[in-house]
Amino acid sequence: MSARVLAAADPAAIREGATVLRQGGLVAFPTETVYGLGADAFNPIAVARVFEAKARPFFDPLIVHLASEGDLARVSPSEDPRVRALGARFWPGPLTLVLPRRPEVPDLVTAGLETVAVRVPAHPGAHALIAASGTAVAAPSANPFGYVSPTTAAHVAELLGGSVDLVLDGGPCSVGVESTILSLVGEAPVILRPGGLAREALEEALGLPLEVAAPAERPLAPGQLLKHYATRTPLRLLPGPAGPRPRGAGRVGLLAWSAAPSRAYAAVEVLSPDGSTKTAAAGLFAALRRLDAAGLDLILAEPCHEAGLGHAIMDRLRRAARER
Repeated sequence: MSARVLAAADPAAIREGATVLRQGGLVAFPTETVYGLGADAFNPIAVARVFEAKARPFFDPLIVHLASEGDLARVSPSEDPRVRALGARFWPGPLTLVLPRRPEVPDLVTAGLETVAVRVPAHPGAHALIAASGTAVAAPSANPFGYVSPTTAAHVAELLGGSVDLVLDGGPCSVGVESTILSLVGEAPVILRPGGLAREALEEALGLPLEVAAPAERPLAPGQLLKHYATRTPLRLLPGPAGPRPRGAGRVGLLAWSAAPSRAYAAVEVLSPDGSTKTAAAGLFAALRRLDAAGLDLILAEPCHEAGLGHAIMDRLRRAARER
């Protein structure tokens, strides 16, 4: 059964989506990062449906999405002045903060942790839906667990189909990779997941260098697992620009950085014709999906410079390339 898809710019569709959430249903909605699969964060039965629809392990926590920073007290008692400063600078936007949780937040949302991951998305469709629902919305990416994240409504409809009650179509995601996750619960702030907000911007705002946590078997936040964001076709991350196509590897595709090579590959996707990491991040998951659908035996991926959004791009490619 296919999913129902309505335009996120339609106020009637937003009202219907809000009603679905209040009644315990699932709504896939656009954000500036990727499409999310949302449920009422305070309804454990609805949240359980998210895990079921994605086949997501229950030890992997979810991000709680708010309509505004003013709603933060509903899910966290934190009075950390850094939260106000970061929120004023980067919310709404692709920053998730890990903070102490309120007991009202179900254990299923936080995977039993005493912390909660929170963000305020920038997409107008996401804001309208969350505000109209009158609740906080727990939402991971709207795709089967571990697979490439969706950046269009069509991706969601194809991947999850009738397991979603409603899909709101807000067009392609402008950022294209998940939010940066910053934990503020330890002795020092630490980035748990690189993402759509550059580490350098956070370091400037906080006035100190930030460590990036290693992938984990028992995650403290979404997207920390060793293997994630993966294509079904095996992917190998190259150490530099692509050389000759490997012999004896069957049909080989290439995720090129800024120019298609002259050598014959079965399929080629160029991430950034203009050399911009912003362009590359916005198109990363869609390019991986196209290569994954091309009937290949192997995907090779060229690396990029790890600065700004390049850090998030390389993080996703390294996780996708880990052995199954």
